[in-house]
Amino acid sequence: MARGRKKPKDDYSEGFEERVIYINRVAKVVKGGKNLSFTAIVAIGDKAGRVGVGLGKAREVSSAIQKGNEIAQRNMKTYPLSDGGRTIPHPVLAEFRSTKVLIKPAAPGTGVIAGGAVRAILEAVGVQDAITKVLGSRTPVNIAYATVQALDELESMQMVANRRKIPLEKLKR
Repeated sequence: MARGRKKPKDDYSEGFEERVIYINRVAKVVKGGKNLSFTAIVAIGDKAGRVGVGLGKAREVSSAIQKGNEIAQRNMKTYPLSDGGRTIPHPVLAEFRSTKVLIKPAAPGTGVIAGGAVRAILEAVGVQDAITKVLGSRTPVNIAYATVQALDELESMQMVANRRKIPLEKLKR
């Protein structure tokens, strides 16, 4: 058997939902004509608080999606959810380059009020009720990364209590 880098296992496809957010065709003009390639933004999540986003680039669409999927799997993180995993714990505003994403918790039954990349990522993480707004640039790549950055800023009550070094009971009062 040849030695080298191990191929990633395909077990991540079990129990995870893959969402292709955006596919972009790019062309590089060279001496002999145009070289076409594709970029794909992919979100993969378990609908229970874990999600990862990846940007794959390749000469073919299917290869770009596969690469994006592998990168998303490597970037997967766990995020705190509240209300039994239905919504986020608190409002959050995150910025990535010239894009800002605002995500607010919503009452049960509201649904995910979002579009495009934000909706795909929030549904992959398992959020069922949230209100969002994208401010600034509407580039899908920037929106995806700003959404992940917003999720990174989420803190559960236990995390806040640990950070402040006070008991959870004192925080709840």
